[in-house]
Amino acid sequence: MIPIRNNTATETFPFVTILIILANVSVFVYQLSLEPAEGHALIMRAGAIPYEITHGVDTPPRLGLPVQLTLLSSMFLHGGFLHIIGNMLYLWIFGRNIEDRVGHLHFVVFYLLCGIVAGLVQVQSTPESTIPIVGASGAISGILGAYLILFPKARVLTLVTLGFFFRLLEIPAIIFLGMWIILQFINVSHSGQTGVAWLAHIGGFFTGLILLPLFKKA
Repeated sequence: MIPIRNNTATETFPFVTILIILANVSVFVYQLSLEPAEGHALIMRAGAIPYEITHGVDTPPRLGLPVQLTLLSSMFLHGGFLHIIGNMLYLWIFGRNIEDRVGHLHFVVFYLLCGIVAGLVQVQSTPESTIPIVGASGAISGILGAYLILFPKARVLTLVTLGFFFRLLEIPAIIFLGMWIILQFINVSHSGQTGVAWLAHIGGFFTGLILLPLFKKA
């Protein structure tokens, strides 16, 4: 299922959402400008590597900065075109509404906290892994959790694909996001084969559910 748009109107201009998208795209363009070896080195330096975080080691060195900061830097790196396109699509469709409801400054803090907690969930689930965690998926999953609470009856125009079958359907948000989180749980058992941080998605989603009341406007 690929979301196209939702029917939830906003009252404010989503400039924070746009800035976050631009930041991610800018970093991705920079990644593309690098030679393969340099791009790999960037991922190894700025990606969140569970083993390094849980053991407090820093290899290769990151300019003297605490290795824990990679939980932030990793949120702006992506592993390919499909990775960033999918993430930015979800961020644009759902992020605008959360920014509208919690406020611009609160949205920044909410987004980053969801991403950090999501990263920590993945790190603690695979503490010995030396594979870097990258991507904005954890933070965006938090946005999806918040959207489910705020707009369960909203409609999400969705491109449904099944083999060669394609159809546009308007799906209630509670069903769309319910199916999304169920899929994350199903995929957890295959995470070792795909390399996708499914537990980060789950961690981010439930972090969004829990944190939303602290950020929502009265």
